[in-house]
Amino acid sequence: MNEHQQPQQPPAEKLIRILAFTMILSSMSATMFNIVLPEISQEFRLSFAQVSWVSSIYMLIYAIGSVLYGKLADTYKLKNLVTFGLLLFFVGSITGLAAQAYWMVLLGRILQAAGAAVIPAIAMIIPVRYFPAENRGRALGITATGLAIGNAVGPVVSALVVSTFHWRWLFFIPLLILVTLPLYRKYLGNEQGQGARIDWLGGGLLAGTVALLLLAVTQGGWIFGLGSLILFLAFLLRIRSAKAPFVQPRLFRNPSYTVGLVLGMFIMSVGYALPFLTPQLLSDLNGLAPGWIGFVMVPGAVVTAMLGGRGGKLADTKGTRYLFYAASTLLLLCFALLSTFAGVSPLLIALFLIFGNVGIMFMQISLSKTISLSLPKEQTGVGMGLFSLLNFLSGAIATGVYGKAVDLGAGTRWNPLNMVQGASTYSNIYIVLAALQAGILLLFMLQFGRTARHKLQVQTTGSK
Repeated sequence: MNEHQQPQQPPAEKLIRILAFTMILSSMSATMFNIVLPEISQEFRLSFAQVSWVSSIYMLIYAIGSVLYGKLADTYKLKNLVTFGLLLFFVGSITGLAAQAYWMVLLGRILQAAGAAVIPAIAMIIPVRYFPAENRGRALGITATGLAIGNAVGPVVSALVVSTFHWRWLFFIPLLILVTLPLYRKYLGNEQGQGARIDWLGGGLLAGTVALLLLAVTQGGWIFGLGSLILFLAFLLRIRSAKAPFVQPRLFRNPSYTVGLVLGMFIMSVGYALPFLTPQLLSDLNGLAPGWIGFVMVPGAVVTAMLGGRGGKLADTKGTRYLFYAASTLLLLCFALLSTFAGVSPLLIALFLIFGNVGIMFMQISLSKTISLSLPKEQTGVGMGLFSLLNFLSGAIATGVYGKAVDLGAGTRWNPLNMVQGASTYSNIYIVLAALQAGILLLFMLQFGRTARHKLQVQTTGSK
């Protein structure tokens, strides 16, 4: 009987490795266009804030889509959702490859993101569904490593492509993700939920809120900002009145979870500065071509890949607080050094990115496990889905803010140690990011600095 049933069980170890590879390719697609944004800006005669939509729109759709796929997983089999998502990703890639106008580029990115969003959805479901709590840190570590490697490797692969081909061929490279489709069809189980309502109106209101906010940042004008505020208020009313709201308000009654969400949003905003701003910095201050920009980012990608598994093990053995403090130290060091030495040497930038990339990866692993353990088992899926949603939305907003900051420039240098002509804008941005990271560390210490296990025991006892 047992021998007959064993093949029916999902092979968790194989799935998590396939998932990590898929995470690399899907997240790589989000960052690989960053080093060619100056080229796209020149070709279509756009400001840097306007062309930042190539990245922002991907993150926005990626965020909303990840939650929708997570809810659809309650009705449909995971393997069928993955099949639909990856085929839609294929259509978006072909659309972008054939693009001859900027609107076609954006359409390709929208379709790509709408398909690729299935990956972060299953990235939250597989570790929680197929791994026990004591091993979940390692599983989350593997997927977070894939995400971090993809973010770091994207500009490297982009550099190799654009050194020989036109930048439109960047739409073609992520199609390698299709090789994982037969593997998902083979190893994913046939589990199917009882069905769940999807709050399409709530999702639309949230997407509209962020889209109008991005327009307010990149295009200017109070009308977009007012529209964003109105939609946000409508979204709050919707989630309080809908029977099956897009976001569950009851999740926010858990203070540890709520603080974790805020931390995650700021961490994603801060972390996305590395893959988004660095290419522009190297282009503006060091005059590097896109190909060379990618190679500057190679060391960070390599070291991140080497230490990814180590981060998950540290979260399981020494605890999430230890890993979070180590990550904060690395990020503070990275931003302080980038602010001081922006424009000096690409070799130094390559070294500093090692600290930053590893720090972001460690922080994502630590916070993901901390938040997953702060939730009751029955709320883990919904709670982690919302965590993923807000992370990606904050990344989308951050790209628009960074793009606008670069366009506006800076007249005053806030870091007196940086004496490079014309580096004030980037130096100031990194000083602000260092301050934000210090605030993130302080908030984490206030909420989770005391024994996290004690808090979890209190919550568990109270639930009983």
